[in-house]
Amino acid sequence: MGKVVYKIGDDVSTDIIYPGRFMATVLPTETPQFAFADDKEFNAKLNNKEIPAGSFIAADKNFGCGSSREQAASCLKGWEVTIVAKHIARIFLQNSINLGLNVLICPDIDADMGDELEVSGDVLKNKTSGKEFKIAPLPAARQAIIDAGGLIAYTRTRLMADKS
Repeated sequence: MGKVVYKIGDDVSTDIIYPGRFMATVLPTETPQFAFADDKEFNAKLNNKEIPAGSFIAADKNFGCGSSREQAASCLKGWEVTIVAKHIARIFLQNSINLGLNVLICPDIDADMGDELEVSGDVLKNKTSGKEFKIAPLPAARQAIIDAGGLIAYTRTRLMADKS
């Protein structure tokens, strides 16, 4: 369970999530400081550690559109937030899976800043409004990669299991 700490609309590009001027920074330990850098207020809340892990960023359609920059997913993964959107752009979705960023596709989501959300199976419950929304499930293999913490962790686990 967590609160919606940021609410954004349609067509949020990777340049909004992780501005291009920071592209020289690629280490996952360094990218989080630049998440939503052009929104000074939200970026400051992140960097001042005012946003608890498990919080939600709620978006409408086409979240993560634009370039294929992996840093857009890694900077959010660094804050351990969950992205819940009506639709997530294909390349951003795959980068998120590979990095283990928790993403939920919820076509009918209705949530405002401060709303408390809870995931229960394939349902997202807005505890504040009392409404429930169906989550579009990812294929099992993709969800397993997210659950493992990303593709590297998933592969390592599978390799170790094969050695047993």
